[in-house]
Amino acid sequence: MIFKDIFSKEVDEIAERDDTALDILRRRMGVVIVVVLIFFSLIVLRLWSLQIRNGEEYRNRADTNRVRIRQVAAPRGHILDRKGREIVTNRPSFNVVLLREDSHDLGDVLKRLAPVLGEDVFNLWKMVRDAADTPRYIPIRLKEDIDWKTLAYLENHNQEFSGIRIEVQPVRVYQHQDLAANIIGYLGAISKAELENAKSSVYRGGDMIGKMGLEKLREADLRGEKGNNYSEVDAKGFERQLLKSDDPLPGREIRLTLDIDLQQAAEGLMEVGEKSGAVVAMEVKTGKLLALASTPHIRLNDFTGGISQDNWKELLDNPKHPLLNKVVQATYPPGSTYKVVTALAGLATGAITADTPLYCPGHYFFGNRRYGCWKKQGHGTVTLKRALEESCDVYFYQVGQRVGVDKLAEYAEKFGLGQKTGVELEHEKSGLTPTKKWKMSRYQTKWQDGETLSTAIGQGFNLASPLQICQMTATLANGGKLYRPQLVEQVTDPDGTVVAKFQPELLNEIKGLDGYLALIREGLVGVVNGPHGTARNAKLDGITVAGKTGTAQVVKVAVYKHLQEEDIPYKFRDHAWFTCFAPAEDPEIAVTVLVEHGLHGGSGATPIATAVLKEYFRERMNAQPETPAGEVH
Repeated sequence: MIFKDIFSKEVDEIAERDDTALDILRRRMGVVIVVVLIFFSLIVLRLWSLQIRNGEEYRNRADTNRVRIRQVAAPRGHILDRKGREIVTNRPSFNVVLLREDSHDLGDVLKRLAPVLGEDVFNLWKMVRDAADTPRYIPIRLKEDIDWKTLAYLENHNQEFSGIRIEVQPVRVYQHQDLAANIIGYLGAISKAELENAKSSVYRGGDMIGKMGLEKLREADLRGEKGNNYSEVDAKGFERQLLKSDDPLPGREIRLTLDIDLQQAAEGLMEVGEKSGAVVAMEVKTGKLLALASTPHIRLNDFTGGISQDNWKELLDNPKHPLLNKVVQATYPPGSTYKVVTALAGLATGAITADTPLYCPGHYFFGNRRYGCWKKQGHGTVTLKRALEESCDVYFYQVGQRVGVDKLAEYAEKFGLGQKTGVELEHEKSGLTPTKKWKMSRYQTKWQDGETLSTAIGQGFNLASPLQICQMTATLANGGKLYRPQLVEQVTDPDGTVVAKFQPELLNEIKGLDGYLALIREGLVGVVNGPHGTARNAKLDGITVAGKTGTAQVVKVAVYKHLQEEDIPYKFRDHAWFTCFAPAEDPEIAVTVLVEHGLHGGSGATPIATAVLKEYFRERMNAQPETPAGEVH
């Protein structure tokens, strides 16, 4: 019994141990199954993420490893004159660029490429280092506008230069060389600051954008939309085939109000003798600009492919400031052209009438100062018409004294002086029409009555741009309508759709003074056609021209009164003005010329304006019947 009890006890213990082991085994199997399920779930989730959730992204990354997307520059829009004649177009240029992500032996490639491009390898490395902070997929331009020989060599040996590509880029072609250069402007590579400030994502490093003039102001219209080429590349970065191509969309065409013939006439005479200054021609009844010349001008081809340091320094150091658009960015004392304002102020305020006689002995004393007339012996007793015709300073001293500086400013403003014209040109200056309040604010001192005399003949604090004087002349000619000067006629899409067509914009109108404006116009007819007019050399056969000369002092006369004019240093000579309109009976065109340091309006500026008028009226003048023998016009 004892043995049986012992044996049963052992059996029970063994059975109990087996049950415990089985439980442990079961628990362990459960843990393994859970781990396997979790692992399998993770694999499924990862596969779902790779194939479904992020499948598109990874497919794009895979394509990127074998497909290169290269942007294709869009041809910029053409710029035409008012008759549709081309001023600026395009031609293809070929640039050598480096794609760093495709170059696997850069040092060796640059070493072998340098002699092909005619460049120092050090300079090529410098370009690469300068672009170190830019993404590797952005091309680095190593050489611009290569010749056909270099292009052919690189195309035939492209497998020898990994990462080197030929980029086709349109560059500007100037059909009439530097015609209207400071109006058209130029292109340059986009700067880092411009790239950061660009509101549009269409730009990237190395792009060419407008830097000056209409190229800059009309950048959004002219630039077009880039295209893309999709190419398959091998593991070494060499292109194997073109997969797809999206053509670029050319920029919009800009048609200007300018006339090529008038522009050439204006610039042609200004360039004779390397004159510095500006010429403006405007349609009297619309404000459309027919010619805008600023000389000396920039050389547009210097900027094709980027201007060199030497050429840029030459521009900056030139004392005649070719980078300045003198049509709107330079202001000068208007001289006797301002007498139009003084005459209208005198008539409108009742200070004078057309027949009010004023005596000119050649000078005028005010206080303890002597104010001289340009004609030392004097003009004698004169009325308004003769005072305008012969530009008598003493007459207008007295009119200005009667009217006062603030009234002069009021009527100057009616002609658009002392304020920006609003023309579509950059950095326009407003000029200056002084008042008592202005002087107190500017100099913290009172206006002196003697200063009014200088103001009345366009000297003193007075400043105006050539465009402002032409706008004033056109306003006088058309009976008092002040138009905003217009430069752009219309903008057209590449498919021929007119996107914008601009109409004349009337800014203001001088009302109730028609008779006075007519009297002044009569006086200006005498300036050109009268027996003692100061611009008699501006006469045209069959066309009645009316105008006003002006001389703007640069320094006081007394400083160089002992010298002959030709002996006065150039920079101290007076500026020469002439502003006119024609035909006087029904005005169509106004022309203003400013020649810096040209001495006298009658001799320095009048011939240039006359050349522009002759070109404008050429067909009508040629159609005039021949003058019978014995008759003189």
